[in-house]
Parts: sequence; C-alpha cells; structure tokens
Amino acid sequence: MKVVVDDRIPFIKGVLEKYAEVVYLEGSKISRKDLLDADALIIRTRTNCNANLLDGTKVKFIATATIGFDHIDTEYCGSRNITWTNAEGCNSSSVQQYLAAALLFITEKFDLSLTNLTIGVVGAGNTGKKAAALCDTLGMKVLLNDPPRERAEGSKSFVPLDTIISKADIITLHVPLNYEGRDKTYHLVDNDLLSGLDENQILINTSRGEVVKTESIKEALRKKKVRGCILDVWENEPDIDLDLLDLVDIGTPHIAGYSADGKANGTAMSVNSFCRHFGFDLKDWYPNSISLPPVRTINIDCTNLNHQEIIGKLIQNTYAILEDDRALRASPGTFEKQRGEYPVRREFGTFKTNLLNGNKEIENLIKRMGFK
Repeated sequence: MKVVVDDRIPFIKGVLEKYAEVVYLEGSKISRKDLLDADALIIRTRTNCNANLLDGTKVKFIATATIGFDHIDTEYCGSRNITWTNAEGCNSSSVQQYLAAALLFITEKFDLSLTNLTIGVVGAGNTGKKAAALCDTLGMKVLLNDPPRERAEGSKSFVPLDTIISKADIITLHVPLNYEGRDKTYHLVDNDLLSGLDENQILINTSRGEVVKTESIKEALRKKKVRGCILDVWENEPDIDLDLLDLVDIGTPHIAGYSADGKANGTAMSVNSFCRHFGFDLKDWYPNSISLPPVRTINIDCTNLNHQEIIGKLIQNTYAILEDDRALRASPGTFEKQRGEYPVRREFGTFKTNLLNGNKEIENLIKRMGFK
C-alpha cells in the first residue's frame, strides 16, 4: 500500500516504511495527482482534504496530527467512506505553557497581580480545560464558556459569553473553527463583541485565526478600545496582516502547541490510528528520542520573591515567549519556515525545580503546574 505524509510531521520518518510505500511531501503542495494511487494520508493543517483533492483517488484513511480538523471536509469523507482521525488533546499542555508565558508577560507589562484577575476561557475542550486548570492554580478567578458542553452537562459550570465580555479582565480563546451552525465560531470576535469590551481588557487567541476578525481587532487596538492582544493564530496564514502584527503585544507564528511533547503526541496518535485502521502490528508506538533542553534543573532562590515572581522565573526558564515574538516581527515572510523549523521546546513536566528558601505552598503550586 501507499501512504502520503506531510514532510513536516516530526518523528515519523522510518516508522511506517515496514508496512507501506511512504511518500513525504510539503503539506500545502500535496495535490490530487500525488494521491491517485495512495491508500492513506497523514497531514497537518496545511492540507485541505476536500473533493478537489480527493475525488478519483484511492484514499480511504486520513490522519491529521493536529487537534483541529477544520481542514478536513468531514461530510465529504463520510459520503466516500473515508475514515479520518485527529489528534485530540495532543498539544493541550503545550498551549497551557504558552498561555502561562503570556499571562506572566501581561502581569509584568501592565503591573498586575494574577490573584486579582478574572479570566474568561472560551471553549472548554481538552485545551480549554488545561488553560482553566492553570489559571485556577495561579489564583485567578475562572469563568468558562462552552455552549456544547453546557447543553450536555447543564449550566452549573458555565457562563454566557456576555458574562465573560462584561466581567473578564482577560479573555482566552480555545474554540474549534466552525463556519456555520449554532456553535459558529468564525469571526466570533467581531465589531459587536469588541464593542462590549473596554480599555482594561486583554484578548488572547491560540485557537484559529479566523475566530478573530482582522479588521475588527485592528480597529479596537488602534482606538484603544481594548488594553492589549496576544495572537498566535491569524487569518490568511501564512500571509498575515502586518499592520495587525504591529498592533499586538505579542505575535507568534502559530506555535503555541508546538512543544516537542505536543508534536510527539500528535505524531504518535496518527501513527497508532493508521496501524489500528489497517490492522498492522505496531502497538502504542511513541517516539523514543525527543531532544532534551540543555538544562533540566531550574534553581531559584525564593528569598524576598512572591509566588508570582517565582512562577515567572520558572516559566521563563522553560519558554521565552518574547523570542518567538521577536523572530516573527523580524521576518514575517518566513512564517511557515519558522513553524517548520521551530526549535525544541519542552513542557513543564520535563523540568525539575530546586527552590532555595521556598515553602510548601509554592512547592505544591508548581507541582500542580506540572513541574517536578
């Protein structure tokens, strides 16, 4: 059999060759011609799987090594008996790490205390739940909005979006991209939503670029209708709006979920789904060689530092978010290259901490964050 694989998916080369002819291609350039005799496809978000790509091909299985699957026409696949899978939750801890770095940046820039802030988490799936747990651990008041979950579970744990708009100091988006229906998220953040915010509120988007309407957020930032904005995702990627990049506090090239751990999880889930579907004997495969950071033990003298300052130092030692911001601003035209060649970033659980002159309270707090 033959499988076509996005050549930017890490850890996968050499894994499936025992079972199939494997062809590695640039994801955005995979064409119908490439798939005429292919049985399976393993991709990222850069390959749009629809009738234009798949009609007349032999493809019967698609795995995307990503949480999102809006690039897969699921209705079309269903009509053609094409099985598809996504890597649900694979990079939720990576996005959690990104959000932690973003929050500590916000508190430093605007001289804020996390324990005095309310955060609205819009979208409480795998990633949103991780985000909410982090914010709760950090002492923030957390408001959750997730209409599909609220319909399934009741309203006890959730609030309407209007409540978040009126009460949250920070709003962080973790929704899937839905173009229609009652849970439509396309241009969720538009002129109407932004008109309800004020100059003290901050927006963070790590979900999908199309959730935030570019012209609307640009106007809000220019007129200082909102205090700030952090964007990891953009409309029309990789051709992002340079005026918007100039206006945001932090801009990064869709890498919030790009920790080495998140990538390994996504690849493993795709490989294992492929093997289960075709009945191959590779069981619970996982990459055996994920690069480690140069320093895995973080030493911090906690003398005269409050909890927020200690946490800030810990996060900075695992992920310097401003380096990604500087790289994008220096060369926005290499957006896709920066994603494809993203340096190794490991999540909190990779690191051991040694807190000199700390106490049990801060030790327990950082353990809840995932540090060892």
